[in-house]
Amino acid sequence: MGKYEALGQFLRKQRGREIPMTFAQIERVTGTKLPPSAHKHRPWWSNNSRNSVMTKVWLDAGFRTEQVDMEAGKLVFRRVRKAEPIGHEDSSKPRGHSAENRHPLFGAMKGLVQIMPGTDLTEPADPSWGDVWDEAK
Repeated sequence: MGKYEALGQFLRKQRGREIPMTFAQIERVTGTKLPPSAHKHRPWWSNNSRNSVMTKVWLDAGFRTEQVDMEAGKLVFRRVRKAEPIGHEDSSKPRGHSAENRHPLFGAMKGLVQIMPGTDLTEPADPSWGDVWDEAK
């Protein structure tokens, strides 16, 4: 069992759509202190599944973080879907994401842009443009 899995178990047991919590309550539930970055940096609470181990825990439990108030040290976990069974890994989709949470146009342009073999995408499109910029200064 991971360091933050107690939070996932706690969230799975909740019946409401919104679970407001303080950072201190989260620490009590997990039995461990949050890292300093959780108290200092808003992105730590983002719902990016690659963000941290704890992020994966609340996403797998079917929740997203919202209304993060760094100064007050509180946030709201909002239920977005049914929790995945513990230990369930579906490699066909990114963890914490589901098709129903995506915009209808997500992927609409897939396959429409083709890059010719041998094209260096890091090369400036117009190398002489830099000279124009230097002359303008």
